[in-house]
Amino acid sequence: MNWISNVVRPKIRNFLARREVPENLWIKCPDSGQLVFYKDVETNQFVIPGSEYHMRMGAVARLKSVFDGETWFDIAVPEVPIDPLKFRDERRYSDRLKDARAKTSMNDAVKLGYGKLDGMPVVIGVQDFDFMGGSLGMAAGEAVIKGFDTALEKSTPFILFIGSGGARMQEGIFSLMQMPRTTVGVQRLREARLPYIVVLTNPTTGGVTASYAMLGDVHIAEPGALIGFAGPRVIEQTIREKLPEGFQKSEYLREHGMVDMVVHRRELRPLLARMCRILTKAPERVDETAAVVLPAPAEASA
Repeated sequence: MNWISNVVRPKIRNFLARREVPENLWIKCPDSGQLVFYKDVETNQFVIPGSEYHMRMGAVARLKSVFDGETWFDIAVPEVPIDPLKFRDERRYSDRLKDARAKTSMNDAVKLGYGKLDGMPVVIGVQDFDFMGGSLGMAAGEAVIKGFDTALEKSTPFILFIGSGGARMQEGIFSLMQMPRTTVGVQRLREARLPYIVVLTNPTTGGVTASYAMLGDVHIAEPGALIGFAGPRVIEQTIREKLPEGFQKSEYLREHGMVDMVVHRRELRPLLARMCRILTKAPERVDETAAVVLPAPAEASA
């Protein structure tokens, strides 16, 4: 046995070998440029500590952050035709769908859940930007409508977190048809006098903004979110004027009456719970763990 070649060399090779580092170990803040440990950001609900920049939040993480005990029942969405137009640009649309499903573990851009928020039953939908830019196609439209229908069936509020780049171009007119269809769903919920609460995240643009994103009873936006129909660059090129500072950001929209409030992510859950109780006239939740304070005994009369 050659001790140098069989023992020493492998040990030296393993010592000098490059260690594999996970790609998402660190996150660079888009606002400040600082590098932050991924686990710290995840623990902080994907808000960068220090700069308070709100990163995009996946559908599952979002549902966990809102539902009691991080538990809920998934709501099945009706199946729709895949690639009805047989669309192809640089790649086939069906291949893009497969990649998006593998990346996000979602069937399409909208995920629905039914569970409890501070003890109240609610239906919550999340439009995930990681799935093809959160674009609105037939499947996403069916999911939003299914959310309205489930809220009607269960007589609960419907909370929808929106993050989208607009209509899905690969589905053409079928995508545009989802705008009036979802609007009808909003109207049905309104006729039943059930709350529809919209939470606008970064970004919310295009045909989604032109339909169900701006039809809620209450519009809440996360800090720094881009909200609008066309993008700022397109508007500047069209009107050939410089836009105001912070144009189309959530704080600008609040100042001009487009959204009701801008709320930090850590304050969102208790606010949504309070909104649902107020809008449904539900009684405040009683804390059963609180100690019962008995009245002092009356003094005996002389």
